Amino acid sequence: MPNLETRTTVENGLVFMRDVAVTMSDGVTLRANVFRPEAPGRYPVVMAMGAYGKDVHFEDAFNPQWQVLKRIYPGLDTEGSTGRYLRWEVVDPERWVPEGFVVIQVDSRGTGRSEGYLDPFGPVETRDFYEWIEWAGTQPWSNGKVGLIGVSYLAIKQWQVAALRPPHLAAIVPWEGSSEFYRDGGHHGGILSNSFTFEWWPRQVLANQYGSGKSTHRDRLTGERTTGPALSDELLEGSRADHPNDRLSHPLDDAWNRARAANLPAIEVPLLSAANWGGPGMHLRGNFEGWLRAGSRQKWLFAHIGTHYESFYLPHYVAIQQRFFKHFLAGEDNGWDREPPVQLAIRHADGTAEMRTEQEWPLACTAWTPFHLDAADGSLGDVPPRGAGRASFEAMGEGLSFSTAPFAQDTEFTGPAVLRLWVSSSTTDADLFVVLRVFDPDGQEMSYVGAHERVPMAMGWLRASHRKLDPARSLPWRPWHAHDEVQKLVPGEAYPVEVEIWPTCLVFPKGWRLVLTVQGHDFIVTPPGRMRHDHPEDRPVAEFGGVTTVLTGGDHDSRLLMPLIPARR
Repeated sequence: MPNLETRTTVENGLVFMRDVAVTMSDGVTLRANVFRPEAPGRYPVVMAMGAYGKDVHFEDAFNPQWQVLKRIYPGLDTEGSTGRYLRWEVVDPERWVPEGFVVIQVDSRGTGRSEGYLDPFGPVETRDFYEWIEWAGTQPWSNGKVGLIGVSYLAIKQWQVAALRPPHLAAIVPWEGSSEFYRDGGHHGGILSNSFTFEWWPRQVLANQYGSGKSTHRDRLTGERTTGPALSDELLEGSRADHPNDRLSHPLDDAWNRARAANLPAIEVPLLSAANWGGPGMHLRGNFEGWLRAGSRQKWLFAHIGTHYESFYLPHYVAIQQRFFKHFLAGEDNGWDREPPVQLAIRHADGTAEMRTEQEWPLACTAWTPFHLDAADGSLGDVPPRGAGRASFEAMGEGLSFSTAPFAQDTEFTGPAVLRLWVSSSTTDADLFVVLRVFDPDGQEMSYVGAHERVPMAMGWLRASHRKLDPARSLPWRPWHAHDEVQKLVPGEAYPVEVEIWPTCLVFPKGWRLVLTVQGHDFIVTPPGRMRHDHPEDRPVAEFGGVTTVLTGGDHDSRLLMPLIPARR
């Protein structure tokens, strides 16, 4: 049986406390690894809570991603770090402890070496995080200021717990992490995003469930199974929620979903929200909405390019993270508080980018520009078409595409977009998958490095029966769908809908074209797509495999609203 007692080792000035146990208010014991400087003193704390195993090495659990990261950054485990403590989506203690930080990595309830009922993103898990923050802020090696940092799951937890306002929480860095549980990750425009959840659950979560005797994960340093003492299959099944089916059985933004959504206006601590332009379908929207809606007076938005993992571990990004925390956790006057609040990697058509600072989001200089759809010739024009038109497509077949003329000059779009569309369906519903695409003068389509796969310029989704808007939250440039009831269509009748297209940024060279594609199924650049929406119970063919018609011109002015950024002198 593995030893779950706390064990302490010292190596190169780093004190490693393994399996530190803290009992939660309901009596359940959770465990964490704590890394701190050997020299006596009180240090700022950076911590994360997640379900992927505090003792599972990055390379063992995510080998394909490790190999990509090593090609991009060969010094990952040779320059300034041995890499022995590297874990997926958390900071490397060997790069942080020498900078004067304590690093804490907590196995969330029911995962790794932590006991209890496994319910990802649930309110009990969030309360656990609160209690861990308060524990960390009162230890003899802590200066009383705790910062949170991590990617994806570990960023989602930051938004959630920060809204509870733990007294010792001083700052957060949610890096590529959704903030609105239903809209960002579970249901895009009301359409179940099933492939990630249904594949993620067994591969990344159940493989790390506390007590799993079938887990292949072993601690490289001890050889022990990373999931603690083995439990029976019956106990394991009874000790966890059925998260994928919970998602499936809550198709509206109901109490279950709202209990897992962060109360963003309640967040008060300074924050650095890091978004990835290539992250459609999971976190991108959450980082922008989190920054916009958080109640913090001191907050920064940082948008970058690259994969999901390189943009967290490369030295340039680590330096940004540490500078932020040194200011807010250690009180260092390093100028961070004077940094512009918005810092964007401005993408170019060839996939490169250059950083630019701004003062707000969306940008104050934005010229919100409508492009009108014309079903007669498939164009996106500056003025509405002269006559009414309509074009149809089989929902499960090829969709419709509408193209601008070649741009007469270099043209930048940076911001969110909206498609205001008139549609009808041969059935009582229709799913709309909307894509912004980039074509060069030779007709060659460009795609871009995304968080996990190649991606187009931008994407948006909407189930027509979820078209109802919340007028209190909707903005001209970002509709907010209520998702609180289903409004079926009358077959053949035309309806106006507004499709939210997630934030984007791209500079089109002169002679290039923007193409809008509307279809009834996922748009995938490089199969197999990671974020698919094809669950047969959510999208029965009888209802979602019909014929969808787009109406344009006349009384049905369908138009795409784009965030045009005027050329700057």
